[in-house]
Amino acid sequence: MKKNIKDEFISTLSHEIRTPLTSIKGFSQTMLSSWDKLDEDKKKEFLKIILNQSQRLINLVENVLDVAKIDSNNQNLVLSKVNVNQIMQNCINTVSINYTDFKFNFEKSKNELYCLIDSDKTQQILINILDNALKYSKNSNLIEIKTFNKGDYNVFSIKNFGSYIDKKDYEKIFEKFYRVDSFISSTTQGSGLGLYIAKNLIEKMQGFIEVNSNVDKKETEFLIYLPVYEVEKITKNPLDKKTGVNLV
Repeated sequence: MKKNIKDEFISTLSHEIRTPLTSIKGFSQTMLSSWDKLDEDKKKEFLKIILNQSQRLINLVENVLDVAKIDSNNQNLVLSKVNVNQIMQNCINTVSINYTDFKFNFEKSKNELYCLIDSDKTQQILINILDNALKYSKNSNLIEIKTFNKGDYNVFSIKNFGSYIDKKDYEKIFEKFYRVDSFISSTTQGSGLGLYIAKNLIEKMQGFIEVNSNVDKKETEFLIYLPVYEVEKITKNPLDKKTGVNLV
């Protein structure tokens, strides 16, 4: 009998939790039992693994908590003026530490662009999309990133190469617990929550997200549209009644 989406999620979540816990326990036990036999390089290597796996657990817990807040409509946002190129560069710097083999080709907007967004949540969104692009790249170490204006929105474009998403899955990938049924997704870590969280946060900031995937070129692009900063909106309405978020 085929598992339903929720059962599949619980199974995936159990695996996602068990794997880092097993690594943390195993390497900790090895260090405690063989401390005097390990050289300094090996100790640093083991500690780095423990740190990385701990962060993986933290990210997983944070995703589950974010989903709970979204489902209960209890996600508090504080919107402010944010520099588009700067926040994108900050996110690239953050993820590139763990992906030293990749090249990040960032084509910045010619003019300085500003959005009316929650800075922390936007960084969470961009890092999530970047991390997905990196994990799902296949036979390519290039990530193309662009920022530009399109009317009332400033746009973040993140494109990877070597894999694609079928059009029938364009909407489904933003559903809670959903993961594309492919070899790449089956061999890539993930709980199926990241895009669901990203879409909901983007929409709460009055933006939207699109995906375009080219089967022939084996490339996938995520486009994140976020509202342009307008001084008038801040001065006239410090509390947005439509979203219930604070404007500062």
